[in-house]
Amino acid sequence: MPELPDVVVYIGALERRIVGQTLQRVRLASPFLLRSVDPPISEAFCSKVIGLGRLGKRIVFEVEGDLHLVVHLMIAGRFHWKPAGAKVPGKIGLAAFDFPSGTLILTEAGTKKRASLHLVRGQAALAKHERGGLEVLDADLSSYCARCQTGGKLLADRALSRLLKEDWPRTLEEMEEARASHGQEK
Repeated sequence: MPELPDVVVYIGALERRIVGQTLQRVRLASPFLLRSVDPPISEAFCSKVIGLGRLGKRIVFEVEGDLHLVVHLMIAGRFHWKPAGAKVPGKIGLAAFDFPSGTLILTEAGTKKRASLHLVRGQAALAKHERGGLEVLDADLSSYCARCQTGGKLLADRALSRLLKEDWPRTLEEMEEARASHGQEK
């Protein structure tokens, strides 16, 4: 289950791959994924990704034109980086985000397709996706305490650790170093 630390690591991995890249198109394999209609998803096509961020556990792709793709992975949603033009997997595939350097595939292994994608315009519309306030979510919260429960070892999310491969932090110290090197240190 992607928890807050996983979302932070996803953002770090995605920043290196897609910030500065042009989002050529989004191929939706599931009609239930897209939860917004205005602006239409096609407005984000051929736009440069100018930043990545998060709203709680949601991953936000900021693209040109003051547009924001807000992805909530829910329980079983996962991202996979594939070669450009990769096919969306049949049963579990939800969408493909095509970039010149590769394709970001969104899958959800659960039977209840709960992952969501919203396209919003402007900061005011983006703020509506903030639930619970970021002050609480920015605290050092997680679903387990790596210091107390695993002796400083981070539990691996199977799909996320496969995406990151050698970049997956194995310990709290490695995660803190990665945060510091990506400017996410407070």
